Amino acid sequence: MKRRLREGAGLIVLDPREIDLVRSPHVQADFHLQLRPSTNVAVVNALSHVIMAEGLEAKKFIEERCDPEGFKTWKAFILDPVNSPENVFEETGVDPEIVRGAARLFASKPNGAIYYGLGVTEHSQGSTTVMAIANLAMCTGNIGREGVGVNPLRGQNNVQGSCDMGSFPHELPGYRHVSDPAVRALFGNEWGVEIQPHPGMRIPNMFDAAVAGTFKALYVQGEDVAQSDPDTHHVTNALSSLECMIVQDIFLNETAKFATVFLPGSSFLEKSGTFTNAERRISPVRKVMEPLAGLADWEVTQRLAQALGYPMNYSHPSEIMDEIARLTPTFTGVSYEKLDKLGSIQWPCNDAAVDGTPTMHIGEFVRGKGMFKVTPYVPTDEVTTRKYPLLLTTGRILSQYNVGAQTRRTENVQWHDEDVLEIHPHDAENRGIENGDWVGLQSRAGETVLRAVISERIQPGVVYTTFHHPFSGANVVTTDNSDWATNCPEYKVTAVQASKVSKLSDWQQKFAKFTEEQLEHLNRARQPEKVN
Repeated sequence: MKRRLREGAGLIVLDPREIDLVRSPHVQADFHLQLRPSTNVAVVNALSHVIMAEGLEAKKFIEERCDPEGFKTWKAFILDPVNSPENVFEETGVDPEIVRGAARLFASKPNGAIYYGLGVTEHSQGSTTVMAIANLAMCTGNIGREGVGVNPLRGQNNVQGSCDMGSFPHELPGYRHVSDPAVRALFGNEWGVEIQPHPGMRIPNMFDAAVAGTFKALYVQGEDVAQSDPDTHHVTNALSSLECMIVQDIFLNETAKFATVFLPGSSFLEKSGTFTNAERRISPVRKVMEPLAGLADWEVTQRLAQALGYPMNYSHPSEIMDEIARLTPTFTGVSYEKLDKLGSIQWPCNDAAVDGTPTMHIGEFVRGKGMFKVTPYVPTDEVTTRKYPLLLTTGRILSQYNVGAQTRRTENVQWHDEDVLEIHPHDAENRGIENGDWVGLQSRAGETVLRAVISERIQPGVVYTTFHHPFSGANVVTTDNSDWATNCPEYKVTAVQASKVSKLSDWQQKFAKFTEEQLEHLNRARQPEKVN
């Protein structure tokens, strides 16, 4: 992206912070829409409003590729003055002229690509924003050829592959709903089991049920929910309520502190398989050393299934891929042999595209005609008050990966050795906060303490932190609000108060004591037994 910008591409950034892409020595955004957290839908609707009101839409594309009735309904909605840049200004905080300039730039270029990350989906209206983005791409004709499209950037490595394989509780591999009897029969016959027609629980539902005493056991692979999930007090209460907690990972993370059983995981160097990235590219990973624990992850899962009485008997991960190809239409042509030959494959890969599909939606959409959806802006339930007058939004930093379980064990800590609270000079002055001060951060869910960094990268009324270090407890203060469709937590919007303090929060003191006790226990466990 930076290379294309240096070559002259235009750039529009929607972000509550002035991120490096907005202004750096090598690239600079044409427009920065510094919106207030939670107002994504309103801003994207306003962009589409300008495009439609000024006749900048891709008329031929809409006529040939989109459902006319759906477009007619959406057009009437989007042209309503309620969606104008001037009307949404009070909610979004974005100068209407900046919105208009950005809309004209996006609509006037021959190619327009939209990239978004968790700053879109981690909202109570995240799914609505995704639909609004799809509307924007269709109305400008930016779908179905190289250099355009809606491009969601996944939050972690192989999230795409996990979703493809049916990790959602309502879907089987290939995004097929469990309510479809034909799909259930297909997988049920292959696996020799009866698949339930009703969706299972999502993670927040599991935690609620665990606290209520109706959910008894959890098996966690490669995810540190005790650090990464919102409302830490609720999460740890849920984990403590379980009768059986199995954690499988390459490090003893925060979730492992609650484990009944810890199973050692294997790194990418110790197993063969595939990773799938955001462009649907399936890349092979091949083992270069034997797993230090003796078994690769898939073998551990298989042994556990066998111990529970289910005859899972694969002899090599290629057999698992062959099963995927048999059962999932978009993966029919994928095999280890073809992956090793081609280097990588972008699904769909089947009779219609024997070597994969680099570009989706050429000629027509999978559903036929593109469907415009009405996307009204609905304010979040998480609002500021006199008690909690600031909005906290969270994010990541380049040198640390997600919860830092891996990168905190490297020299990367030289760049980022603690999570800090970015606060605007105006808000800091009002609270008597200076650079480096300890700041107490309180929300309806809890409180923690972080060191202050005074910065104009954020706007007044907004504070920002990362969540890479468990001691910072960033998710102690985030709430359990979530997206209306996916239950994805609303990490990006939490009403908080910040104040200068002289001591750590109660949670951090408990955390430090708990960690000290855990290390003491591990050290005792490592001592060789005395032999008489």
